Amino acid sequence: MVRLYTEDLQVSYGDQLIVKGLSVHIPDQQVTAIIGANGCGKSTFLKAVTRLIPHQSGTVLLDGGSIVKHKTKQLAQKLAILPQTQEAASGLTVGELVSYGRFPYQNAMGRLTARDMEVIDWALEVTNTIDFKYRPVDALSGGQRQRVWIAMALAQETDIIFLDEPTTYLDMAHQLEVLELLQKLNTEQQRTIVMVLHDLNQAARFADFIIAMKDGEVVRAGKCDEVIRPDILRQVFRIDAEIGSDPRTGKPMCITYDLLKETNNL
Repeated sequence: MVRLYTEDLQVSYGDQLIVKGLSVHIPDQQVTAIIGANGCGKSTFLKAVTRLIPHQSGTVLLDGGSIVKHKTKQLAQKLAILPQTQEAASGLTVGELVSYGRFPYQNAMGRLTARDMEVIDWALEVTNTIDFKYRPVDALSGGQRQRVWIAMALAQETDIIFLDEPTTYLDMAHQLEVLELLQKLNTEQQRTIVMVLHDLNQAARFADFIIAMKDGEVVRAGKCDEVIRPDILRQVFRIDAEIGSDPRTGKPMCITYDLLKETNNL
């Protein structure tokens, strides 16, 4: 089943074309990772698909209709996004930040209902941040803050969650903590997870479906073993990679790699 897909999507910043005619589907109730070199258009694609930025041509379709035609609150009840850089107002508590996820369900008065409070506490419990509810977001560690932001996304009660580089600036343990949480949300609650990742082995380990991009275009999209291959990585990252099998998961694993040597034709 496919609820979300693009057809010939093009996105520009000024005169520069960043995303070039992308036609790709996002598998429902699976974890999708988007990989590619810096500047290839991953984040731009994510922002366009979630309507954070406009697209110049093509279509983004959600549940059979263009996202352009969805009302803002209606769209926010279907998908949530955590951008690469998150900023919370100084002094804001964890509970207050997570409550922002209830905006799509609030009436004109903007007051939190008993149902809202129930969902907020549930999101804090699921992300193991309930003990931080009354603490300032500024006082938390990087890994704790990232889990709080995920709690805010969960409070939206959306079926689809987008995350732009959710492990950036986190140490190895906190990266694993965040990725295992997202995997748990997928397996136990059937949430569709779409995230941009830089680490190839993390993408292969935690994703069911991988989209590899280069210069604003999709080089290959498919299952992990269809994308994490020497020929694909050579094209996408310009590296000569040795691919093996993860002894714990059986997924493909980048064991080592070298930069491709330039060939000079003299």
